[in-house]
Amino acid sequence: MKSIHFKVAACVLAGALSGSLRAQEIGEAQLKELKESFVLDAPTRAIQNALTSNANIRSLALNREKQGKTDHFFKYRVAVKGITDQKQSGRCWMFTSMNVLRPGIIKKYNLDDFDFSHNYLYFYDMLEKSNLFLENVIRTAQAGMDDREVAFYFSTPVNDGGVWNLYYNIATKYGVVPAEVMPETEHSDNTSQMAGLLNESLRRSGMEIRHMAENGAKTAQLREQKMTALKDVYRILALCLGEPPATFTWRYKDKDGDIKTLKDYTPKRFHEEVTPQDYTPDNYVMIMNDPTRPYYKVYEIQNYRNSYEGMNWVYLNLPDEAIKQAALASIKNNEAMYASCDVGKQFDRKKGISDPEMYDYESLLGVKLSMEKADRIVSRQSGSTHAMTLVGCDVDENETPVKWEFENSWGEKAGHKGYITFTDDWFSEYMFRLVIRKAHLDKKAVKALKGKPVQLPAWDYMF
Repeated sequence: MKSIHFKVAACVLAGALSGSLRAQEIGEAQLKELKESFVLDAPTRAIQNALTSNANIRSLALNREKQGKTDHFFKYRVAVKGITDQKQSGRCWMFTSMNVLRPGIIKKYNLDDFDFSHNYLYFYDMLEKSNLFLENVIRTAQAGMDDREVAFYFSTPVNDGGVWNLYYNIATKYGVVPAEVMPETEHSDNTSQMAGLLNESLRRSGMEIRHMAENGAKTAQLREQKMTALKDVYRILALCLGEPPATFTWRYKDKDGDIKTLKDYTPKRFHEEVTPQDYTPDNYVMIMNDPTRPYYKVYEIQNYRNSYEGMNWVYLNLPDEAIKQAALASIKNNEAMYASCDVGKQFDRKKGISDPEMYDYESLLGVKLSMEKADRIVSRQSGSTHAMTLVGCDVDENETPVKWEFENSWGEKAGHKGYITFTDDWFSEYMFRLVIRKAHLDKKAVKALKGKPVQLPAWDYMF
C-alpha cells in the first residue's frame, strides 16, 4: 500500500515539475514586459543614436581612463630581433615555436636576422594530419556516422592550427630549412582555399574507406585505399606549396659582410645543428592555467597531434601565480617562451595594449557581461585563440610583475611595432599556456609532472 502511495505522489510531483519547467513562448504579456524594460530617456537615446550611426561598438566602448596608463618599457626582456608574419594562415603555433629558436640561430651564425621556411614544415604538417585522419577513419570504420568521435573527425579532417607538440613532432621527423630554401607561396600565406579542397578530398576518401569496410574489406585493403588518398593529398600540396627539398644549399651574409655557404645539407641535419640539444619534452613542458580542473595534475588530450606516431598534447595544470613565477624566471634567464592566449579579448590593436578594462561594453550597453574565467571557459566564451612568444616582463619595486610583452607574428604594422604589451591582470584573465624549461618550475610542479596524465577527449571544451 505504501508503495502505491509513493508512486502516486511521485507522479503528481513529476507532473508539477514538468508543468513548471515547460518551455514558454514569448507571448503578448512577455513582449509588453520586455518593451517596458527599455526606457528611451535622454542618456539612452544618446547611446542609441551613437550605436545606430557607428558600426564600430568597440571604438565607442574604449575606456578613456585606461588611455596613456601603460607604456612599452620592460625591466626584463629576452634578446629577440625581427618580426615575422603568418599572413592569412592559422600557423601561429608553428611561427611561435620557431620564433623561440630564432635568437639562438642569429647569434650562432652572426646574422642580422633569420627566419625559417614555414612553408616547408606546413607541407609535412598537412600531409601527416591527412594520414592521421585516414588512420582514424580506418580505426572507427565500424562505428556509426553519428558516433561522437567519428563526427568529430569528419567535421574538420585537417586544418592549419596546432600547438607546440605538433611542431616538435614534425620538426624532429622532417627537419627544418631556412626561409630562402623553400619560400612562402600564395597558398601557404593564405591557407583557406587549399585546406578546404584537402578536406573535401579527405572526406570523400574517408567515406570510400568506410564503404569498403561495410562491404567486408580487410584492414590491408583499407590501407591500400589510404595510400591512394594520400597520393591525392600529396599532389594538392605539391601543386600549391611546391615540393620540399631533400637536400639544400644555403648562402647567407653575416654581420661582418662575409658571404658564407652551407652545402648539401639535409633538413634534418640543419634542424639538429640549430636546435639546442636539450630542447626536448624531457626538459621542456607545457604548463597551463585551467581553473575548471584541479591544479598540479597532468592532462593529455587524446589524438591531439599531427603525426600518427607523434606525441599528444600534454600539459601540467598550474595556478596563475605559479605560472607567472616560472615565466619571470625564464625571461630573467634570457629564454623566450611559446605562449598562447585569448588574443582578441580587450586588445587595443592600434596601440598594441591589452588590459581587461580596455573596453567598457557594460557601461555603453547597460548590461552585465563579466564572468569568472572558469565560466568563460566552459561556456566557450573564452579560450586560447593565438600563440605568440613571451619575451618581456616589467616589475614594480618589489619585483612583482605589472605587465608583460609578446612578440607576435602578424607583421611589424600590427600592435606596437609587431609586439603586444599586456597588463598582469590581463595575464590572469586571458593567458592559458606556456612551454617552459622544467628547471624554472617550483618543486611542487616538478613533482606533479610525475603523475599519470588524466585523459581528455579532443572535443573537450578547453581545446
